[in-house]
Amino acid sequence: MRKSDKKRSSSLLAAAVALVVAATTGPATADGPGPDHQTIQGYASDGLAADDGPSDEGGPSDDDGPSDTDGPSDEGGRSDEPGVEPTPERAPTSEVSWLSFPGGAFAVDSLGHTVRYRACDGDTGRVADPDMRVAVGVASGEVTVDGRSFNYRVPLVGRSTGTLVVSGPQAQPVRLPGVVVTSPQPPTDPVAGARLFPLSGQLARVVADASLNPAGATVRDLSGRYGDQQISVNGSLRPKAASVIKLWILVELLRRVDCGQVSLDDGVLVTPADVVGGTGQLQFETFPQVVTLYRLARYLIKYSDNVAANVLITYLGGFAPVNALIDSMNQRSTILARRMLDSAAAQRGEENYTSPDDVVSLLGAVWDGEILTPASRDLMIGFMREQTLNTKIPAALPPGVPVAHKTGDLPDASHDVGYYLIPGTETAVAFLTAGPMATGDETVRRMARTVYDFLVTPSDGAVEE
Repeated sequence: MRKSDKKRSSSLLAAAVALVVAATTGPATADGPGPDHQTIQGYASDGLAADDGPSDEGGPSDDDGPSDTDGPSDEGGRSDEPGVEPTPERAPTSEVSWLSFPGGAFAVDSLGHTVRYRACDGDTGRVADPDMRVAVGVASGEVTVDGRSFNYRVPLVGRSTGTLVVSGPQAQPVRLPGVVVTSPQPPTDPVAGARLFPLSGQLARVVADASLNPAGATVRDLSGRYGDQQISVNGSLRPKAASVIKLWILVELLRRVDCGQVSLDDGVLVTPADVVGGTGQLQFETFPQVVTLYRLARYLIKYSDNVAANVLITYLGGFAPVNALIDSMNQRSTILARRMLDSAAAQRGEENYTSPDDVVSLLGAVWDGEILTPASRDLMIGFMREQTLNTKIPAALPPGVPVAHKTGDLPDASHDVGYYLIPGTETAVAFLTAGPMATGDETVRRMARTVYDFLVTPSDGAVEE
């Protein structure tokens, strides 16, 4: 072992004593068993009640959130860290995966013995399968919902191939093979992936130095240079999502475009009652007017537009469809529970949350074409490249480094997530913090620069210390 490697190993061990450093290669945590009845209401985050209309309360903020008097939800207990919601209290397991096939997802929780089919032709909701068979790392079984039968064989290892056969009384069976997705996906090349592990120690030191800001970072290689390895430091940290939640709103909209259910040329009537402050451009226009879905989607990301976010939530049918998307990808730390700038909802304990691991799970699925078509993926990343709020990741990197990203800001949260688009070293990143926004901004910048410096080091990240 080289002298520099010994020093790095010593530093990494010291950092690990202070906080959890996860260099992950296997599936993440999942929900435990649900109720006994077949279609499970309220499983994960898809069973929310219908949401109220947009609130007039809450003045402009740095992003989408209410005032700094808002606290985390009372549900699920409180964290010792300010502004951080504990992960929902569910039985831990690594036995979760979802099958990606054109136009849909089939999610499996082998510990809870539940499945969910969500595709262009319908959504079963969470369904209990008490007869699910789990053997040799494969979950298999058959459930029937509303006359349709779903016969599945899904390996519980990412990047494997699974199959789903859908049949009904009036239709021929349809066989849907697909790639199995776990969170995280295992590396394609463990040897190359091991070269990314030293980045964990470097990020851990940044996180440990952020005394005012609980912080977490998750990084996934998308280029193959590091064998598509994912590493994380405090990847399960669950702060308020702020405007990062807008990524899921956009993906649900684009999924419907891919299904042929809507067109981005369609118009939506926006009224004065829809107007809220905070970030965005639509609030400065004259209403009522019809705004195309394309412009709403673009403004949602480019300007982090709060009016666009609230209008799209209503257009999509409220919180439940977005949370159904989240649940179908087994992203168990993320929830959409209030509209932008709805202070009253936040004071009732209704808050949006996510985690670095869940963000990278979404970004990875988008990049790999597992939840959107290539055309919609490219459109989404194009919107993220146009992001106008550039005081974090872009500000930390040398001018001209290509990135596509989405920020999130609240008085007690600061985030930036997205893609480093350096040719040959494409990478998905999620930098999330709780605590004071100003110091959180600096922590995000330090994490962003740490990852960049590692990626551009000629010796594949083997930095001399």
